[in-house]
Order: sequence, then C-alpha cells, then structure tokens
Amino acid sequence: MARNTTRFFCTDCGHEELRWLGQCPACQAWNTFAEMKVAPAVGASKGARGYSAAAKRPVGFGGQASAGGPPAGAAPQPVPLAKVQSAATRRLPVEPAEVARVLGGGLVEGSVVLLGGEPGVGKSTLLTGLALWWVRQGIRVVYLAGEESPAQIRMRAERLGFRPDREPGFLILPEVHLETILGALDEATLAAASGSGVAAGPPPATIVIADSIQTLHSDEVDAYPGSPTQIRYCGGVLADFARRSGWPVFLVGHVTKTGDLAGPKLLEHMVDTVLYFEGSGGGAIRMVRAVKNRFGTTGELAVMEMRGEGLVPVDQAGLMFLSGRRGVEPGAAVCAVKNGSRTFLVEVQALVSPARYGTPQRVVQGVDSKRVALLAAILEKRGGLDLAGCDIFVKVAGGGRVDDPGADLAVVVALASSLRERPVPEGTLVLGEVGLTGEVRGVSELEARLREAAGHGFTRVVLAAVAGRRPRGVKGIEQVPATSVEEAVALAFEPGHPAGGRRAREATP
Repeated sequence: MARNTTRFFCTDCGHEELRWLGQCPACQAWNTFAEMKVAPAVGASKGARGYSAAAKRPVGFGGQASAGGPPAGAAPQPVPLAKVQSAATRRLPVEPAEVARVLGGGLVEGSVVLLGGEPGVGKSTLLTGLALWWVRQGIRVVYLAGEESPAQIRMRAERLGFRPDREPGFLILPEVHLETILGALDEATLAAASGSGVAAGPPPATIVIADSIQTLHSDEVDAYPGSPTQIRYCGGVLADFARRSGWPVFLVGHVTKTGDLAGPKLLEHMVDTVLYFEGSGGGAIRMVRAVKNRFGTTGELAVMEMRGEGLVPVDQAGLMFLSGRRGVEPGAAVCAVKNGSRTFLVEVQALVSPARYGTPQRVVQGVDSKRVALLAAILEKRGGLDLAGCDIFVKVAGGGRVDDPGADLAVVVALASSLRERPVPEGTLVLGEVGLTGEVRGVSELEARLREAAGHGFTRVVLAAVAGRRPRGVKGIEQVPATSVEEAVALAFEPGHPAGGRRAREATP
C-alpha cells in the first residue's frame, strides 16, 4: 500500500524540496518553506497534469470534440501537423474592444486565461460584465463561485444590467471541490440547468470562469486550499480540461504584497494568457495589461474607467495621462511612450531642491528609481548640472508607469527644467534614449509617436539625430534633432534656436 510522503514547498514560488531549508534556492526568499503531505495518485492513469485520460470529453465549438487529445479510453496517437486545425480561426468575440485587443483579437477555443489583480480592483466586475455580453450573444457561461455567494453575484450582475429573461445562459456553480465541478461540467447537466434541454443541433459555446483558483481544492492532493500544491494541481487539471473540451477557462488569481500572482510560478507557465488588472492609485481608471499571450502580442494595454454601470472604455486614452495639466510649468516634460500597439502621451514631473538634511533624497513614482538615479548622474556628468546636493523627486502624472527607454530624455529635461526654473515651451515633445556617454539615441516606431503627438496639438519635438538616416516627417510637427544630452536640454528650452531650426530643415524630407 502506498504511503503519504512529506514534501516542503515554498509558499512564495512553489519550489519543492525533500527537506526544510531556510532560504528558497529558486526565489531566494527566507523562511517560506512549509511542510505538506502528498498522497500518491490512486486509480486510473493521469495525464501530464493529473487529468484522467479516461474521463469524458465535453464537446467543443460547433459540437465537435477538441483536437487537443485522443478520444476517451484510446491511447494517444501522433497526428500530422497538416491535419491539425488552427486555433486562430476559432475565436469567440469579446466586448469591449479594448479587452479583445489585449487578448489578441478574441478568445481562442480551449485557451486558459489567468487574470490577477489586487483585492477590490474590479476583477469580478470585469468578468461579470464580459459574461453578460457573452450570454446575450448566445454563448453559455458557467461561473464557479468560490469566494462569493450566488446572491452576491446576482446583485452585482443586476447593477451591470442583468435581465433574467435575456440571460438564461448565465449559470452559477457555488462549488469549490474540483471533482464535483468536473462532474457538473457536462452538456446534459448544463442544458438542464439553463432550461434549454438537449438540443438536436450542436451545443452552444461555453466559457468557464473560476473565481478564484485559490479557493479550489482536490481530494488528490493532501494540502489545504490556497497552498501552492493545490493551486498547481487544480490549475493544471482545469488547463487540461480546457484543451480537451475546447471550452475557454478564466482563472482569477490573487496577488502577493509585492504585486506578483500568488502561488507557484508554474501556474503562469500552464496557462495561455496572463493578464494583470491594475488600478491607478485609488482613482477610477483601470488598466488590463497582457504579460503573456500565446495568441497575441504581449505588452498590450486596455484602459477603462470604473463607473456605476461597470467598466467603460476610456475615450482618448492616448491623452489620458495629460488630463489636468496646467500648461507651462517648470519641472515638466511630455513624451510619447509605446505600450504594446498603443501610444500614450505622458507627462514626467520633477522637483529638484537643495537638500536640507544630510543625504539627499531620491523619491520616484511611476519610473524605476535606479533608472532615475542613472539619468541624474548622466545629467550631472555630461550635462554640466550640479545635482549632487539636491533632493530629487520624480513622478509620472496621472498614476501611470513608464518602462519605455524613449522616456529617458523627458526625465532628463524635467530635472533640468526644475533645477533651472525654466519651463519647457508649450507644444514641445521630447523623445529619446540616453546613453552613459551622454548621447541621445533613437526610439522605435517614431512615426507612430509623432502622429499621436501631432494629433493632440504638439508642434515641435526634440529627438535623436540618427546618423545616416533621414527620419520621415509628420505633417504639422517640427523635428529638432540633438546628438547629446547637453544639446537636447538647450534645444528643449529654446524653440527659436538657430541650430535647431537649421537641423530641423535638414532632417525633414
């Protein structure tokens, strides 16, 4: 008879060891190992993640079983790639279009989407709104209520416009036991629950939402719900279920205090898409960011606003971070940053003042603090400005976060503007990456950035003078090339600089 074995799992990353360790060798965290008993699997042979190959396979889109595995009870056989149907042609529509773009254009058959975010940011509101739109399009939704009661979900759905006579396909399953859930995800059971009966034609497409993965547990794992072992096992079983059935599955995940998804990192490798749902410092703006997507572009960003009727896409999202701007003020510079396929205009603000106490402060919001310290050192060494004895405060207005290297020059110009108490002229944009030797380098997709800036009234841009290349001009905006940090700072403050005007005429075709 097989015996239970003892393992030690890191509660931060899920790394497994045979004995207790003070520091996790995978994530370097201290005192995170917890002892757990692991029971060996008993009975039928399991698949790669524990899903029984002999279990029933629900039918997928169009009434056909998914091509992700062999028929029930049959041994797996190799299949020529030419005979495998592409999943790109089998996508479910998604509304709003902002979320559809983040998902890569729609929801792919049999895909698994992991949605993470802080408590109260609106994950359940987003998924409930999507579910209501899907059921109105004839798509059935099964909502696994692990954290809320059905009455709470009904109350939120009514706030978002739920009407019982229009949404019969919105099914609630208040269950957290994994084996019971898999037994309930049967076509006959779901058809009876929705009151439609078993139709003669193909069954409707079905989407499963598990809210949340941390609440599910299985009898196959001797561990408490929410532990790395349970999360890894339940996530793997649902991922196998999605690929065998062809039903897309959404997994809602909690986050740790550092902002990472709770549970083992292996869960992010199991799923097809990882989305982070972020707030904006307590405001109404919400952003859905794709950090992994097997069926689309990573780095895409959807911008929405939380209202009483739910999440609504933001109009003029490219100008969102400039709302409330007072105009010409010292210590502010505007740049155009890329986030996936979107271009946003952001204002970088800086405050430089003499240090009153001991060591100068470096306080940063929205930009990497080490990056700001690096740019301040470059400005002091290559630009001739004395920042060593000054407190430096830098932030991105509007609660955004900038990771684009094209914003380097905006940080440098904002610091110089605050130190000199000279504002950047109205309608001036600064773009460029700054090197350690003080050179200004070009940015990617320059034309798209310039078109976005010109569309919002900017008439002048200070950018890198790329040797041997003639930047393509954009109607209505003057390009002022610069080769060094010192020159770029001077040109940013002097729109009528003769050298700048001559170089702009030479660089513009």
